[in-house]
Amino acid sequence: MDIKSFLSLPHRFRWGGAVGDDCMTFCATWIAERSGIDPASDLRGSYSTRAGANAIMTIAGGAVAFMDGRLLPIGATRTDAPEDGDVGLVRMLAGDDAGEVVVTDVGAIRFGPLWASISPAGVIARRAEMVAAWRVPLEFSQPNDASALRPGAHDISL
Repeated sequence: MDIKSFLSLPHRFRWGGAVGDDCMTFCATWIAERSGIDPASDLRGSYSTRAGANAIMTIAGGAVAFMDGRLLPIGATRTDAPEDGDVGLVRMLAGDDAGEVVVTDVGAIRFGPLWASISPAGVIARRAEMVAAWRVPLEFSQPNDASALRPGAHDISL
């Protein structure tokens, strides 16, 4: 599936990625669509609020460390020149389910000169400041250690 087709699908914002996606599971869903490997499979349904998502990021050492821990084991590499389909952590205006709008770091997918993410209003694509980005290979390797994507493997637990 190409990025345009993925972004055109009906997407629903839900914290925890069980019956919809938040910004981080949105990126993981994109990766799963392309590769069959879901780097967030063990986290889906394990939290249902912004506070729960923030706790996972804090335990992982921050959002960049969280994404490194999820993406590097499956063969993604850091890049300073993201291309269409690469995933990133970007700083942008984002809303939450309470209607608050803040400048925050969100998981997003590169789409031309824009970054696409999910919000309570649906998929949004806009220019944003890149914090970090990962080149997502078309073919992924399985993690060397079968436990690599479990929460305990990266000290991520609730």
